[in-house]
Amino acid sequence: MIIPSIDLMDGRAVQLVQGKTKVLDAGDPRPLAERFGIVGEIAVIDLDAAMGRGSNADVIADLLKLARCRVGGGIRDADTARQWLDAGAAKVILGTRAVPEVLSQLPKDRLIAAVDGRDDKVVVEGWNTTTDARVVDRVRELAPLVGGFLVTFVEAEGTLSGMNMSRIQPLVEAASGAQLTAAGGIRTAAEIGELDRLGVDAQVGMALYKGLLSLDDSLAACLTSDRPDGLWPTVVVDEHGLARGLVYSSRESLKAALSERAGVYHSRKRGVWRKGDTSGASQQLLRIDLDCDRDALRFTVRQAHPGFCHRGTDTCWGTTWGLPRLAARLTQLKTQPAAGSYTARLLADPALLRSKLLEEARELTDAATPEHIVQEAADLLYFTLMRLTAAGIPLSAVERELERRALKVSRRGGDAKPESKPEAMP
Repeated sequence: MIIPSIDLMDGRAVQLVQGKTKVLDAGDPRPLAERFGIVGEIAVIDLDAAMGRGSNADVIADLLKLARCRVGGGIRDADTARQWLDAGAAKVILGTRAVPEVLSQLPKDRLIAAVDGRDDKVVVEGWNTTTDARVVDRVRELAPLVGGFLVTFVEAEGTLSGMNMSRIQPLVEAASGAQLTAAGGIRTAAEIGELDRLGVDAQVGMALYKGLLSLDDSLAACLTSDRPDGLWPTVVVDEHGLARGLVYSSRESLKAALSERAGVYHSRKRGVWRKGDTSGASQQLLRIDLDCDRDALRFTVRQAHPGFCHRGTDTCWGTTWGLPRLAARLTQLKTQPAAGSYTARLLADPALLRSKLLEEARELTDAATPEHIVQEAADLLYFTLMRLTAAGIPLSAVERELERRALKVSRRGGDAKPESKPEAMP
């Protein structure tokens, strides 16, 4: 897969040749993160921090809200690494300080060791110092401690000279199952596809910024199809991960979907098909994932009313259920209130809603039997969704917050606040 790279200097996205000469300034990195983030993780590298001349921490904090980011540059101790993991980084990248005494303090599955090499020798300290260590030996040494590697071929970085594929397989073997990401000189989708077939991700910057390589070409190069028409089955899911339907994608529809950030597919009758053009049930494309065999896609979308299916239902299997369905129903009742309904009453009376939330929380804590606990939990969830609805907040925002918290590695005590302790309750 492709890992788009956003390198930061003075708060702006830049590209350097061999880590020295700035040849491109792409401006504000936030729109780039939104665009690149649709296809997966992006690499965010703080060049100022790496060079010891400043920090882009505030910018990176913004990018973490927009995309799944692996963060690197200037991370020289376990505390700094933990801070970025707590802030929501999917992974952290350590370079010069990717040493056992630091790595052993951090969660292995979220660690990437950056091994930078020039002519197969490891370079450190911003690529200014060449060591006697071989790149493949450093990878083999650190493999038990990390979940992945970023190997940059410094002599090719930013030059668009292409990737030397003969150097990849020995690194894959040395990584011993840790995910390898290669960088340096990549310029074509064919290279990305070849790396993907070796189980290697491709970190790309210059070719993307110069328009020599597109995201759709990069994804298509990794895909295969056993169908005579070459189409890729595409499972469409909503923000909660619930399947809406099964459609197909083509090379042309994939390009349009990424360009328009919309649900665009291939109809076997009509060709490229933009969902909602006639029905109004359009889709905002949030994310594209490839399956493990690279022969199917998953589109995560935000679906507009009335639903995915041409019959007007939420999904091609009928209506959804559970909390997402209830949340959608409450939102609809907010915009189209039914006279005399309890939902309308709660929306019109914030004090009543507050009282019911407190009441149901207390009743849930007091419930003793499994049946009673289920009933009180259902009550509390209903009133919680009502509170979200009244504030115009979707359930998916709460799910995203829970996912963000799950990324934290530092834990708080979690003791009750004084006013929440049993003796303080009314």
